[in-house]
Amino acid sequence: MKTLIIIPSRMSATRLPGKPLLKINGLSIITHVSKKAEEANIGHVIVAAEDKEIIDDVKYNGFNAILTSNKHKTGTDRIYEALKKSNIKDADLIMNLQGDEPAIDTQDIINLNKKMMKNQSKLGTLASIIKDNKNLKNENIVKVITENNLVENNFPKAVSFLRKSGNMDKIYHHIGVYCYSKDLLEKFVHLGQSKNEKENRLEQLRALDNNIDINVSLAKSSPIGVDTMEDYLALKKIMEYKN
Repeated sequence: MKTLIIIPSRMSATRLPGKPLLKINGLSIITHVSKKAEEANIGHVIVAAEDKEIIDDVKYNGFNAILTSNKHKTGTDRIYEALKKSNIKDADLIMNLQGDEPAIDTQDIINLNKKMMKNQSKLGTLASIIKDNKNLKNENIVKVITENNLVENNFPKAVSFLRKSGNMDKIYHHIGVYCYSKDLLEKFVHLGQSKNEKENRLEQLRALDNNIDINVSLAKSSPIGVDTMEDYLALKKIMEYKN
């Protein structure tokens, strides 16, 4: 089985416009994510972006990029367009990596890919253990409830995704990395947005509302996503210190 990693990216994020090209250690955030994807060594890597500046930066740094429409409602629509525009016909699995998580653990990407293949799953994602109870109430941290407790070697189904919860049972911090079988990705983008999805602003609810199983793999930790200037400065400090 072959996997293709596609990283959706755009300049017009509401909370931090232009974030893909913010620099850490002299490289743009989107290039850091591309490097992590390449290090995972599970297949070709493509950045899918609606902005020429992102495409130019990614290509300048030696990665593949495809210009997509700026009309997409979701990142999944963007990766589907990039898949169709790419000349890659033999990919069985499509991995959707977030373009704003340069600290993602490559081993988590590898493990998710392995579990997808081993279990012949149609849709898989990542989640990590919630270490701070305050995060249960934080609406910016998406939670996933799983059928069974998440451990290193299992791949249980997601029961629900939510933004806040008072309960700790089988609830984890959802990390927005998705791996689709090619046929499921095609099916998913042609489904209408569900009421649940719109109300909660969570695209993954569209799958559950249409009886599509999502399997969940345990991630080592929650990477810091870059949503605000504070996130960027905090991550920059950590990554530059490590360097």
